[in-house]
Amino acid sequence: MRKLNKWLLSSGLFTLVLFLSGCVKTGKNGQPTGDGIVYNVLVKPMSSAITYLVDNFNWNYGWAIIFITIIVRLIIMPLGLNQSRKSMIQTEKMQAIKPQLDAAQAKLKEATTREEQMQAQTELQQVYKENNMSMMGGIGCLPLLIQMPIFSALFFAAKYTEGILSATFFGVNLGKPSIIFVVLAGIAYLGQGYLSTIGIPEEQKKTMKSMLIVSPLMIVFMSMSSPAGVTLYWVVGGIFTCIQTFITNILLRPRIKAQVAEELKKNPPKQVVTPRKDVTPAKEATPAKTVPQKNTPKTGRNAGKQNRK
Repeated sequence: MRKLNKWLLSSGLFTLVLFLSGCVKTGKNGQPTGDGIVYNVLVKPMSSAITYLVDNFNWNYGWAIIFITIIVRLIIMPLGLNQSRKSMIQTEKMQAIKPQLDAAQAKLKEATTREEQMQAQTELQQVYKENNMSMMGGIGCLPLLIQMPIFSALFFAAKYTEGILSATFFGVNLGKPSIIFVVLAGIAYLGQGYLSTIGIPEEQKKTMKSMLIVSPLMIVFMSMSSPAGVTLYWVVGGIFTCIQTFITNILLRPRIKAQVAEELKKNPPKQVVTPRKDVTPAKEATPAKTVPQKNTPKTGRNAGKQNRK
């Protein structure tokens, strides 16, 4: 379940970007036609904000994109930190009930009848319920749903804002793909992946290895086919993601571990899983008892001689 949640969270942005790209209608020149709710509600206001900064503060389009990205990230960061805190508390508590979860899952695997499967599933659910835990692992969808429209608006604004296609930023043409920005974006998200592994159990690190590779590759793949103005957005976003991960894993995690440990001392996990009731001594394999053969009459060739004695 936790692997599935992480996969959904990491791939959600990519999926939504692909979906919204089909919603922004473009003409033969590759520019938006101005039709569609997505463009008028999300992209156009963000594009106007970038243009306003360039026209009124005499900024470069690159600095305007960086400024808007920073503002958006600063607004979203408290929500992300709060959700990360909840997720870490859930993860730490999960370690305390892990023996019960393993026992319930073992019963589920060993179940041979429908009744046994239902009993094991009920016990698994009861472990979570009695200990006030969520089977979703503390990962909520609300932060993702709030972030996606904002980030997608900034993504397409950087791609379609008039003037960006001919603008340069430190010698980089923002209207064409830039391998320099692609490398920087990949490094930023690789750094975020590394920071996310600090302070977590080795077993959990193994499950995260694939995602640590998939996320940077996904960003690199999208950046290689996007204008440098869009990739600049990914670079700044990746840096902020590193900062947020540093705060959660390096600064918050030790405090949360101590807090959860103290809480578990006062309120130990409730024992829910019980041995399977269908296993009885009568059904268990027992060694066969040997019957003494002392008084058993012997038969054979010498039996008569021994009896006469």
